Amino acid sequence: MSRLALSVVVALGFAPIAFAASTAGTIQVPADDAKTTIAEGYRFKEAYRGEYQLADRYELRHSDVVVRDLTFPSPVTTDIRENNTVHAEYFAPNRSGKFPAVVVLDIMQGNQRIARGEAMWLAQNGVAALVVVLPHYNQRRAPDSKVRLVSTDIPRTLAGIRQGVLDCRCAIAWLASRPEVDADNLGMVGTSLGSFLTAITSANEPRIKNVCMVLGGGGLVDAYYEHPKAKEIKKTLDAVGAKGLIKRIIAPVDPITYSPQLKGKNLLMIAAREDEVVPPQAATALWEATGKQRIVWLDAGHITAGFYTMSVLREIRDHVRPK
Repeated sequence: MSRLALSVVVALGFAPIAFAASTAGTIQVPADDAKTTIAEGYRFKEAYRGEYQLADRYELRHSDVVVRDLTFPSPVTTDIRENNTVHAEYFAPNRSGKFPAVVVLDIMQGNQRIARGEAMWLAQNGVAALVVVLPHYNQRRAPDSKVRLVSTDIPRTLAGIRQGVLDCRCAIAWLASRPEVDADNLGMVGTSLGSFLTAITSANEPRIKNVCMVLGGGGLVDAYYEHPKAKEIKKTLDAVGAKGLIKRIIAPVDPITYSPQLKGKNLLMIAAREDEVVPPQAATALWEATGKQRIVWLDAGHITAGFYTMSVLREIRDHVRPK
């Protein structure tokens, strides 16, 4: 989505007023039953209990929104100290009521501008939104660290995505505990990279009802295998019979693996017909596998989808609010 459009959304008619209140509490996630449909890698095999800190950042008077900073310990401990604390920004309607709520995940670039814009828009429209920083991004990255969430280091990538999913499950538990949140209307919104973790988390978190995937898909090996730019790689894979092996390796992080669970969710997909990053075939494959729920096609590429910012935001808003 375009920076200009998101700046308009975020800056619309308010002057931030700083205030310093903060609170603390406990996030609790019970251990998952061994017979659950939750994939083994994304289960809580032991109950999680973590102390959170919630600090007021500012009140946006004319937008009727308050923004707070949330931190809590990740349920996964890594060799990078900074990565072991989850950071999030909470955008909430500044009025009384019980609101639907979502976790919002950003694109691979990860500066949170798109996620913040989405969260601000949703909060203005009566939806509480928690922007969660994924592992190895922003505050969760040591100053000298070269580790990234997605890289050619496949084992570390798989471990990072697992951590991100478990972090988001904790975030959902936190939202469910909030007095201003309607715990029966929880969801997730993710764009590009964020849409993939949104799909995986939503499929493996029973409390999630509403799911919005923007510029995502599934069946990744097949989709990229047929991509024109993959001709040379395809020859190599065919020569050694490696396509099936790659499918098995990435199955835990491919949304199509979880299509049976996603069929039971209220799923919205927004895809681009000319997407040069996530092939349209990947969106179509996941849409078909998840029961052909609502899909919106943009006449755009992955980047030029930003021209549709406001229509995408309206689609997301209407999808996550109770009908």
